[in-house]
Amino acid sequence: MRVKDLDFEQSQILARDSKGNKDRVTMLPQSLKETLIDHLHKVKAVHKGDQKYNINGVEPPRALPRKYPRAGKEWIWQWVFPSANISKDPMSGIVRRHHRYGSSLRKAIKAATKKAEVQKQETPHTFKHSFATHLLENNYDIRTVQELLGHKSVKTTMVYTHVSNNGPSAVKSPLDL
Repeated sequence: MRVKDLDFEQSQILARDSKGNKDRVTMLPQSLKETLIDHLHKVKAVHKGDQKYNINGVEPPRALPRKYPRAGKEWIWQWVFPSANISKDPMSGIVRRHHRYGSSLRKAIKAATKKAEVQKQETPHTFKHSFATHLLENNYDIRTVQELLGHKSVKTTMVYTHVSNNGPSAVKSPLDL
């Protein structure tokens, strides 16, 4: 995720090249905005330090460098979650700052789960599952959830309905509403 993929005004995040190599939009929670803005201030300080020491910018997407050769050094193209260290790109041999990899997120989730003494094994997919389940429990329509999850078929999204379906005991009588 790059800085330009965050839209604070519209409260949206653009997920580029997600599953199926498609871009999709999801919501940026109001409750995370301030924390994320603080984080970006720290990332910008790292970016300025990299510029000061003339470290190559991030790898811009696809053909962008041909049109905008300095795009990789521009703030908007920087990673929201950059690596703590610079390293040599194995493909190009260029030394630059890369993004954090999924393995670091998985390790952080595992450590947080252990620290919180959660007795289940949690993964990044757990958050997607919880996201979908909570939306359905809060009566969002299945098509909206389908779009937010990036599913081609509503049948895939229907998997999440079994969790939110608490059976007849969860249904309130209209007289009690």
